[in-house]
Amino acid sequence: MPNSASLLAAYAERARVRVCGLLVHRGALLLTAHRGLLPNKQPFWSPPGGGWHFGETLREGVAREFQEETGLHVTAGRFLHLHEYHGDKLQAIELFFEVLPVDAAQLEADLQLGHDPEHAPDRQLLTALAWRTPRELVTLPPQQVHPILRDLISADDAYIPQLRLK
Repeated sequence: MPNSASLLAAYAERARVRVCGLLVHRGALLLTAHRGLLPNKQPFWSPPGGGWHFGETLREGVAREFQEETGLHVTAGRFLHLHEYHGDKLQAIELFFEVLPVDAAQLEADLQLGHDPEHAPDRQLLTALAWRTPRELVTLPPQQVHPILRDLISADDAYIPQLRLK
């Protein structure tokens, strides 16, 4: 089993631009769990997303990343938030967009966790795909939940009214 340092080596000591999507359905957000970011094999829950590729628009990158990680075909809508992460070895600018399913019927199907093509099958960071309500997220230790999710949960409806998470 690879350790955290080896799983994250591809991203260490470089600045990264990430594009991410927020999909809300029936009061829940579609989230992915990642391994290797926290001690003791704790999962880290965040919206689907990943590295922006040269030659694609930001919205194309969000749609691609979402499809890779969730199998869902989406269109990226409004830009919602910029998040800066600066850790000891990792640094990223994350751009969050609202996403809408191309086919809403897909949201009712059993979702299957996708993959990250930058990693071999035995070195995937993604471990789970799930709909999570704000009520579920607030019960988790704060370090297990992406900061944007904590901000959304605590935000009033004026912050991002269309997401209506409460």
